[in-house]
Amino acid sequence: MDITSEIPRYAALPRIPGLDLAYSWDFFGRGDELGTLNYLTPELIRSAAALVVDGTVISLNLPIDQPSPGLFGRERYVHEQFWVDRNTWDEKLDGYFPQSSTQWDGFKHFRAREHGFFGGRTGDPATEIHDIGIDVWARRGIVGRAVLLDVERYLQGRGSSVPVDERFIISAETLKLVAAAQGVTIERGDILVIRTGWPAKYSERPSGSGSLSMLPGLDADDETAQVLWDWHISALVTDLPAVEAVPGDPAVGSLHRRLLALLGLPLGELFDLEEVAVRCQDTGRYVFFFTSAPMHLPGGAGSPGNALAML
Repeated sequence: MDITSEIPRYAALPRIPGLDLAYSWDFFGRGDELGTLNYLTPELIRSAAALVVDGTVISLNLPIDQPSPGLFGRERYVHEQFWVDRNTWDEKLDGYFPQSSTQWDGFKHFRAREHGFFGGRTGDPATEIHDIGIDVWARRGIVGRAVLLDVERYLQGRGSSVPVDERFIISAETLKLVAAAQGVTIERGDILVIRTGWPAKYSERPSGSGSLSMLPGLDADDETAQVLWDWHISALVTDLPAVEAVPGDPAVGSLHRRLLALLGLPLGELFDLEEVAVRCQDTGRYVFFFTSAPMHLPGGAGSPGNALAML
């Protein structure tokens, strides 16, 4: 698509009949497979590369056995290593969930009820939908300027903190306040990175702690979708386990449905943002060059994050 065209304001987007939720399918084109990743033009990527000042590279990926215990019924994989012959050592993973640790939620991950997946695609995602797999993202990568909003540091400065096991809601207004406090401006095509410190807190829970029924996250309301769309970000990366607060509120709706299925905004979960957040705080620079190479899994619904920050 010609992404140089003017992006409509959220309020001007059409609404899904019966759900009254805004969607971008006609703006990007019904056959589009990239959604807001279209904003990542070669010009923007070249500009973002200039953010590399001293060559520091920071991994944004948790070990693939984290978080532990696993979440949402995803059991830990079995890692088997073995001799192939007298000189060759090999290995395999059995029962591995690509979305169990640092991950991207792809467009086949979530649908808008009977209205379908991104672009209005309906049918069985395994046998009837033959596009919008994670392999589409893998072929081009996700590369650009990232802007970190350190929500946890902002809240700590005001006597609060993001809990590990409560339905703590982070509003769109809070995101705007954090951006203002850090002095950052969100620009078209930015990869928005939101830190809450959740993975580190989860790893510090006492051994034998039970499973969690409540999780912190972004507000799933229309205002959150409006702010994120009107910021013109290309992707949303968080260290949260579900991006949005759990359990969801049926009266408010699902943020995955609003962002992933209807607006075409890729979602990242459980990214490791601790080291890069410290670096940003120390330098006072909350922008960096971001790269991710999603797993080239044909037809996949998601992928490990496989992401780096370069400063």
